[in-house]
Amino acid sequence: MEKTRYSDSELEEFRILIEEKLKVSRDQLDFYLKQMADLADNPDAKIKGLDDGTGTAENERILGLAARQRKHIQHLENALLRIENKVYGICRQTGKLISKERLKAVPHATLSIEAKQKGFK
Repeated sequence: MEKTRYSDSELEEFRILIEEKLKVSRDQLDFYLKQMADLADNPDAKIKGLDDGTGTAENERILGLAARQRKHIQHLENALLRIENKVYGICRQTGKLISKERLKAVPHATLSIEAKQKGFK
């Protein structure tokens, strides 16, 4: 019989992995936010030789990185909710289990490789 969900012990392993990734992601977000605050608080502290346009571009780049990091954190937090509800690792398109290898590489994945290859997003 085909397995329809991961066991509680497997879910616990994934929870630990995701919580570790969440810590790293939150630390990275804090770093970006600090960089943005430093640029805003002290515009004269811009890297020597950068004109205003380059400084603005750098600020926009950091803002984009921070936004991307926030989105990643949200995906990881959603994965923790799926673990809590015991539906983690189930492909939202096929209803089959996503492989452990894929979930270890992309712990917030909601699509199996099969569904991803068929073009689902």
